[in-house]
Amino acid sequence: MERDKFLPVSREDMKARGWDYYDFLLITGDAYVDHPSFGTPLIGRVLEAEGYRVAILPQPDWRSTKAFKVLGRPRLAAIVSAGNLDSMVAHYTAAKKKRSEDFYSPGKKAGLRPDRASIVYANRVKEAFTGLPVIIGGLEASLRRFAHYDYWDDKVRRSALVDSKADLLVYGMGEEASKEIAARLSGGADISEITDIRGTAFLASDISACRFPYVECPSCEDVRESKRDYAVATKIQYEEHDPVRGRAVIQRHRDKFLIVNPPAAPLSTEQLDAVAALPFTREVHPMYDDLGGVPAIEEVRFSVIHNRGCFGACNFCSLAFHQGRMVTSRSHKSVLAEVESFVGHPEFKGYVHDVGGPTANFRRPSCKIQLKSGMCKGKNCLAPEPCKNLIADHSDYLTLLRKLRQVKGVKKVFIRSGIRFDYLLEDKSGEFFSELIQHHISGQLKVAPEHCVNGVLDYMGKPRIEVFERFAEKYRRLNERHGKKQYIVPYLMSSHPGSTLMDAVRLAEYLNKAGIRPEQVQDFYPTPGTLSTCMYYTGLDPRTMKPVYSAKTAREKALQRAMLQWFLPQNRKLVLEALIKTGRQDLIGYGKGCLIRPLRAEKAKASKFSSQAGKRKTTKNKANKKPRRK
Repeated sequence: MERDKFLPVSREDMKARGWDYYDFLLITGDAYVDHPSFGTPLIGRVLEAEGYRVAILPQPDWRSTKAFKVLGRPRLAAIVSAGNLDSMVAHYTAAKKKRSEDFYSPGKKAGLRPDRASIVYANRVKEAFTGLPVIIGGLEASLRRFAHYDYWDDKVRRSALVDSKADLLVYGMGEEASKEIAARLSGGADISEITDIRGTAFLASDISACRFPYVECPSCEDVRESKRDYAVATKIQYEEHDPVRGRAVIQRHRDKFLIVNPPAAPLSTEQLDAVAALPFTREVHPMYDDLGGVPAIEEVRFSVIHNRGCFGACNFCSLAFHQGRMVTSRSHKSVLAEVESFVGHPEFKGYVHDVGGPTANFRRPSCKIQLKSGMCKGKNCLAPEPCKNLIADHSDYLTLLRKLRQVKGVKKVFIRSGIRFDYLLEDKSGEFFSELIQHHISGQLKVAPEHCVNGVLDYMGKPRIEVFERFAEKYRRLNERHGKKQYIVPYLMSSHPGSTLMDAVRLAEYLNKAGIRPEQVQDFYPTPGTLSTCMYYTGLDPRTMKPVYSAKTAREKALQRAMLQWFLPQNRKLVLEALIKTGRQDLIGYGKGCLIRPLRAEKAKASKFSSQAGKRKTTKNKANKKPRRK
């Protein structure tokens, strides 16, 4: 595809457009993929639509300022993002081991962005262009906007705004905030004057700089010294993260006040449609053609994001603290237009890979009350039980899917992003469940029960295991009714706060009885900004301030993880150790409910086979031996 269809990435690109200046420099830790699921290009297209000249600098060499100067100084500001992932998550596994691949980089090459990229990039821009306004945004900055526990350093770090020395931080999705900031800067405002935009954070010398009703949470210094204060701060930050009733949250950092304004309102259907209609090429920039392309495009090239927000609000998920819990969605017309736009693509084989989002089967707010009063404080819509005010209605989503199935050139429309099965069961019509089975599964449906012990599920913010069992049974019956052979692939998590080694053994026992042998499991990953990470670090549930157990040592985490795949030969020693430690030797044996065989029996069996093999070999050798000549 021609370079001129992308945003400029070089002086040559700007020259080809006849530009002798540009307004905004957008820096990202991802390679440049011009697709609406990539945050930096999305903000770039939003600003372009407002009439600004925008250039993108993807994955610059951060070791000096040289790479940051190649496009020249922008007229208005630099906007910095680590990319679609937190850079530490992109670089390291839950076991803190270095990843060998980065799917957001050309050829999956790892190491093309620095650790804590938002901070590093922002500091380099400050060095390269003295006095230039610098704004940080994206997922990494959003989830690190307050003082936060950093798993990789194993300590509490300051707000990313402080360490980056940026002038402003944008959290959440950021389209409206970015447009307002751009308009103010273009109108001649100084960046220091921009303090009243929702969805932004800034540093001030005096608390009076806050323009909204506010609440103060424990300071950076307090949360470093006291884990209880950390939990209190987290509770306040979550309670105020609401676009309707939320107040600004202020957190002192030494002699400065971090002022985090209330969240921006979620985009309306009309606004979401307008963003989706921007002229994305939906392709990887051609400068990566000889480098192996960018693999992250493959999952999204023929997929559609139809909604935003998630009222499921799992405690280990960052979405509730980034996009928010209030769901909004695009119009049918908009989604249909997007699918029709890629039907003619030479690589399109007739399969729409996903019509989803944070949770695929959410199309509307969970109840009418939240539209007027906001989301309920300290209460989830679905867990541990569905709220009595919940409106479980799939009719609009079902109508959309039916329309998509009729698009000329479309053979199948799959749903591959998460289905919230407890919400699905609340829809008593059963119509969506039936059509999901018939039309929208590619052999396997991925759902996330995560665990089987209800106490652990409560800490996760997930429904009770009985709900999953009802779902699985209905799924089985519907598949039989429609003559399908489709399976459930459960997502499971080990070592989540609240899960003891005994709980991990119970989960293995449950899976064994159910005939489930997970191919993949996830060890809990304490990423910034989640309630579960707060539990892991503080040992307290911030919702109740009651103690909660967390597996901290590498050994116990390995034991819990091994229990979820007890059947793998390489896990045998760990499983044996876990069963002995928990006094569950009853699961070692030959019975149907046992997880592993006794070690002595296995050794004896192996020794017997070895002995028999040796005898056979000797006999064979004797039989084949030529007689000696006399």
